[in-house]
Amino acid sequence: MELPLGSDPRTDVIRRLQALLVQRFGRIERAAAAWRQPEWALVQGVIGAQTKSEISNAATDRLLKRFKSWEKVATAALDELQAELTKQTYPGVAAERLKASLSAIVTSRGKVDLSHLGEMKTHEAMNWLEQLPGVGRKIAAGVMNASTLDRRAIVLDGHHKRILQRMGLVPPKANTERAFDAIMPVMPEEWSGADYDEHHLLMKKLGQTWCRPSMPDCATCPAQALCKTGLANT
Repeated sequence: MELPLGSDPRTDVIRRLQALLVQRFGRIERAAAAWRQPEWALVQGVIGAQTKSEISNAATDRLLKRFKSWEKVATAALDELQAELTKQTYPGVAAERLKASLSAIVTSRGKVDLSHLGEMKTHEAMNWLEQLPGVGRKIAAGVMNASTLDRRAIVLDGHHKRILQRMGLVPPKANTERAFDAIMPVMPEEWSGADYDEHHLLMKKLGQTWCRPSMPDCATCPAQALCKTGLANT
């Protein structure tokens, strides 16, 4: 069952937060030509644990350029994959998870093809993705949102989740799945998939600058007035 969106006071907080972030960082809009296929988004997510997006993006492009198809990536030897993933934080783990997830898709679909997700409701498609080895809620949401599928699913990385917790918008000890389930029903109903993507990227910038894991700079944070932690630190 699809969750009703926007019927909660927190929705207004998110709208106001978005306006403040755009004012501080400017707009982050991806041109239509920059949206990747779901298969590319899956690979980027699977290999990207604790690695900067730019590095994972380059590694994903490099894999496809070398092996020519995702099916050939699935059948490549682990040491070959690891050699292409040396710049990832955990190249060995990334190689194993990538091979396992792509192999599972081939077993299920006959090839690395996620086109069937476009015919499914968002939550059903995410459930399907989360059955793949190495694919959790963050990656599943990324495939649905940050690809040509362009769905309304919020991607929660460590920065984004931390900010939501400090603001009091999700439970303080919520894991990614619980945080996702808590925030999705209160996302602005008028937002498109592209708005979700921009919001995530802006929240990531906020987490990298002011709302850091340790020693957050609450005093000058643009979101302080909306944040329980920020107000407590005044």
